Amino acid sequence: MTGHVSKYTGPALNDTTLQQAQADFLSLYPGGFAHPEMQAIAKKHKVSKMQELVRSAFAADAFVSDKAITAAMVKTVSSSSLVSVFEKPKFRDFVASADSHTHGQLAEGLHDFLHGDQRNGFVSLVKALAPAKLAKWSLVTLIPNYFHPDTEVFVKPTTAKGVIRHFELQVPDYRPMPYWDFYTAYRETIMTMKQACDPALGVSNVAFCGFLMMSSKNAGHNGR
Repeated sequence: MTGHVSKYTGPALNDTTLQQAQADFLSLYPGGFAHPEMQAIAKKHKVSKMQELVRSAFAADAFVSDKAITAAMVKTVSSSSLVSVFEKPKFRDFVASADSHTHGQLAEGLHDFLHGDQRNGFVSLVKALAPAKLAKWSLVTLIPNYFHPDTEVFVKPTTAKGVIRHFELQVPDYRPMPYWDFYTAYRETIMTMKQACDPALGVSNVAFCGFLMMSSKNAGHNGR
């Protein structure tokens, strides 16, 4: 299988590669993410703490003040180990200098993504961030991933490209600028892969994607 299909028709991947990756991972880390080494990684990334922070800050009834929401967005981005150290200050400074319209775009977009019309929310976030060249996959998908850890996915460019290549995912072409069709196809495919694996690997979508990332990296090192 080479390249990408031009029209997404549903989840498709190399299941043989996935099952081999699962066997290799569980042989190295019996119990999957319950293994002490995996628990130490989760602790380092403060996964539970970040999920609690986000669920409190962005509950449906918390969307009263746009600026309070955008301040909480900055706090989340600044506190997350999933966002690069280069993007954190850029996002903070962008929000600090934003006008009321932009604060409203960000707050409304995030509300829709978490609690309403997801597509509209996703597009609104991209539009709000694009003028500052901050329409990044990490910034658009971070908070939804913490808020809905079992149904949303965090798209990290290097991880996504490696997973697509290694597991031969048939999804719309990856682009640096976030777009909805890729997100929904990638998310659906990740969920399909998770359901085909041992529950010990799917304690959350970010953990499962971590397993996929480690597997694709190890395969590259092994020359597969």
